[in-house]
Amino acid sequence: MCYSIHEVSEKTGISPYVLRFYEKEGLLPHIHRSEGGIRYYTEEDIDLLGLICCLKKTGMQLKEIRTFVQLSDKGPETLRERCAILKQQQDNVQNQMKELQKSYEKVSHKLAYFSGLLEAYEGKQ
Repeated sequence: MCYSIHEVSEKTGISPYVLRFYEKEGLLPHIHRSEGGIRYYTEEDIDLLGLICCLKKTGMQLKEIRTFVQLSDKGPETLRERCAILKQQQDNVQNQMKELQKSYEKVSHKLAYFSGLLEAYEGKQ
């Protein structure tokens, strides 16, 4: 099945402008066009877009994502490199999660502390 840029935008929540930008930057290298030049996207393109968005949410830079996509195009001989990239990103995400957990605990502690102060303050009035 094929989708127009607007259908992909509605389906993914990514604006047509960003979709065009990703294509221009080499993140979506296999977007087909009709004879009239209209873009159309396949399920594989949408799957790749999902991976791009996932990697971007983890903090991976667009140039690193482009490298990953380019390696994917080269076939199975790049599997080791792609696994290494994903492993590094997995480690990065795990470190981010640890830092967020520490921040969460600090905020929770402060919330409990200030909530106690608020209760005491309101109890005196």
